[in-house]
Amino acid sequence: MKKAQLTRQALLQKAFEQIYTGGYQTTSIDAILAATAVTKGAFYYHFKNKDEMGLALIEEVLRPTLRLQFESLLQSSDDPLQAIYRLMQHLLFENDLLQAAHGCPMGNLTQELTPWHPVLSTALDQLLQDWIQLMTQLLQKGQQSGFIKTAVSARSVALFVLSGYWGVRSIGKLGDSRTVYTAYLNELKRYLNTLR
Repeated sequence: MKKAQLTRQALLQKAFEQIYTGGYQTTSIDAILAATAVTKGAFYYHFKNKDEMGLALIEEVLRPTLRLQFESLLQSSDDPLQAIYRLMQHLLFENDLLQAAHGCPMGNLTQELTPWHPVLSTALDQLLQDWIQLMTQLLQKGQQSGFIKTAVSARSVALFVLSGYWGVRSIGKLGDSRTVYTAYLNELKRYLNTLR
């Protein structure tokens, strides 16, 4: 990998860490530069401004990282409902990147940026639609193979599960506690079983 690509990746990784723990608005370019020991000139070689970096962060860090996790965990079982439960359990309790104190990085960005940053909001919405589509397709496949009732709206289920996930991450963030995650997972399991 070329030095310029490594510099860009380092900037985006540090930007993600700082924005995830401190928020988009309060994270300055100077703070990112200080954490990476990259010059301002190098930053502006890669990005015109902070919002362009924010868009790259969504497209080059969040989208591939989360899509890979979603795809691999959603395909981890022949039973799509079990796979969805396993994905939520992983995101809440086993993912080393995600911390209770800081909530969901995508949820945080959505709350902080929408509607004031339309380009970033659109990119976040597209990422959410990717998640919904992946889960919807899995649920539809489950309907075709007889795991799930045919009357179930796969897209509605996907939206409901993800809404619950974002919500419980926000609640957990309030008290820097994963305790509420267990209640969510217990109710999620019960709900998913009603879809059979």
